[in-house]
Amino acid sequence: MTWIFEEKIIETLPEDVVGFVYMITNKLTGRKYIGKKLSKFKKIRLKTSRLKNGTKKKSKIRYEIDSDWQTYYGSNTVLSEEVKTTGSENFHRQILRYCYSKNELNYWEAKYQFDYGVLLSGDWYNEWISVKVRKLKI
Repeated sequence: MTWIFEEKIIETLPEDVVGFVYMITNKLTGRKYIGKKLSKFKKIRLKTSRLKNGTKKKSKIRYEIDSDWQTYYGSNTVLSEEVKTTGSENFHRQILRYCYSKNELNYWEAKYQFDYGVLLSGDWYNEWISVKVRKLKI
């Protein structure tokens, strides 16, 4: 299934987007989930090189890879199990907001979760809200 943003199907993310806040809705039950997803993961690879004096030196090579956002259905175990048992076609995946820093991503995920009251009813898969946010640099 696809991601929808502002009623358009999204196949690629804008280049400068760090991640997005999303809502997944079970079309059969109406139950929903709000979460966040990074667009890329940072990886570190160790490279070993031999110096002129014969000693080995290890250095870290940092690089990014695309995340699995195209096939992602949230980190909630109940939601993931329902996607497996009922089929992904029974879920609507909507991007609520693109974010351009991890801090912004954390802030907007928590804001949407609090605004929608995801912990106040059984209509949501969300079981907890965890957030660490610092002031945005302006």
